[in-house]
Parts: sequence; C-alpha cells; structure tokens
Amino acid sequence: MTDYLDTARRVILTEAQGLAVLAEGLNGDFARAVDLILGARGRVVVSGMGKSGHVGRKIAATLASTGTPAQFVHPAEASHGDLGMVTQSDVALVLSNSGETPELADLIAHTRRFEIPLIGVASRPESTLLRQADVALVLPAAPEACGNGIVPTTSTTMTLALGDALAVALMEHRQFTPEHFRTFHPGGKLGARLAKVGDLMHRDMPLVPEEAPMTEALLVISQKGYGVTGVTDGAGRLVGIITDGDLRRHMQGLLDRRACEVMTPDPRVIAPDALAETAVAQMQDRKITCLFAVAGGLPQGILHIHDCLRAGIV
Repeated sequence: MTDYLDTARRVILTEAQGLAVLAEGLNGDFARAVDLILGARGRVVVSGMGKSGHVGRKIAATLASTGTPAQFVHPAEASHGDLGMVTQSDVALVLSNSGETPELADLIAHTRRFEIPLIGVASRPESTLLRQADVALVLPAAPEACGNGIVPTTSTTMTLALGDALAVALMEHRQFTPEHFRTFHPGGKLGARLAKVGDLMHRDMPLVPEEAPMTEALLVISQKGYGVTGVTDGAGRLVGIITDGDLRRHMQGLLDRRACEVMTPDPRVIAPDALAETAVAQMQDRKITCLFAVAGGLPQGILHIHDCLRAGIV
C-alpha cells in the first residue's frame, strides 16, 4: 500500500512541477491567442488525435460553457467531410504533443488554404504544427509522470490546464457572470445552485387583507397548502404573515379576531432575483419553511423549501 501511495504522490508532484513550468513560461503568444479568439466571428474549432483529442473535447466543452462558442472536430473525420464544419469565420485550436500527428495534416492544410486563424499547441517549436500556426503555444519540456516518458501524463495535464487558462481569460474579458453560466447549465447541481427565487416560487399566493376575519385567513391557509398566509395592507404591500405558531399563540378567541391582530408583522422576505440557495440558507437559519418573494414591498410569489428540495438545491 505504501508503494502505491508513493507512486501516486510522485505522479501528482511531477505533473504539478510541469504546471509550474508552464505557468512561468507563458508569454505574449498566450495573449495573442486570446486576442485571436476574441476577434473570431465564428467558433473555436478544437481538434486533436488520441489523448490530445480527449483533452480537446474537454477544452471545447469548457469554452462553450463559459461564453466562447466552440466545437470539437475529430481530425480523421475532418478528412472525410467534416472540414466543412471549419469556416473562415472560425479559429482553429489544434493540439498535438509532438506537433507531427499525421491525421492533422488535412486540417492544418485546410486552415492555410482558407486563411483560417490557427493556434497550435505542441511541445516542439520546430514541429510542422507550430511552424504553420499563426500563434504557437509551446508546452515546456517536462518529464512524463509515468517514469519512462511514453505515457501522456504531464503533457496532457499541461495541455488541459492551458485550455482552462484560455477559457478563463476569455470568460473574464467577456465579464461572464453566474447568470450567463446558468443559461448554459440549466440542469444538474450547478444549474440548481444558480437558480433564482423567481424561477421556483409560486405566484398563486396565500394572501388576506389586514381586516380579514380569521375565519377567512384559516380558509386561505387550508386551501393553498403552505401552512401560512401573508397579510397585505390597502396598497397591497406585505405587512405580516400568519403561521402555525401565530395560530397557537392566539388560540383563545381566535375566530373572533382579525388577521392584523394575529399576524407576525414585518416578516422575513426575499427578492425574486436572489439565488434560491440564499433563500434556503435564510429558511434554515430561521427554522421556517416558506419565504415570500417581495419587490417594492409588493408580494410576487411564495417559495417553499420543498420547491428547493425538488430542484436539488438542498
């Protein structure tokens, strides 16, 4: 077991050292690559063969999900018709550790023929890919973590990190916000965490006026099924809430009272554009199950913690 751990630590540290060298070696070519992508009217077409292809798919996915339209084109498929996916509006990001991968030849030739900007990523500055590229991003010399230099490990980690660096630099330049991120991630845990109160709240709210008799308030609580009702003033503003606790505290003579006499005034509320995760935190902190969403003093909807559970937020 100790041998396994030693190997694991050696691999991770070797790759970490490669990343450190990569970071230190970044220069103006990286900035040129970012500017080239920003200037493209079309997509970033990412391509690579073998392990570089697997890394390329991830880079394309990261770019696309962070505001930079991108797609992966397999170089072998490109030679059999998929070159039609690469247009003069695009910019190509081609990955190859050696820079001499034969399957990339047709794609590289296509970019040169139609003057499609080409960003090359490889470890050999004198390689065909980097000599043909408009911007050459050179991976630094760093030992592969396998120990014998034959298994792509450190090199693929550096390529992946370089792709992430491009994506984040582009994202920050475009001022990509969590709201934009949610647009591309409506499903899954990330989408749930970025859901807004307004996305989950119910607009058919339990509400009664201040002067409503408690018989009416109890009927609304029963009909709507939230266990509460909001109380509004003459202008429609939310001024209170009646909960199960309020009912118990005013049990004696309850049916002879008005809503304003039983309600808890100035209830905790939340804005419709707040993150639902923020609403969950408030409900858990206050040990309550519902929050009214209010804008300008006017109730817009009601959010139950069960709505957040169903959305996968809690």
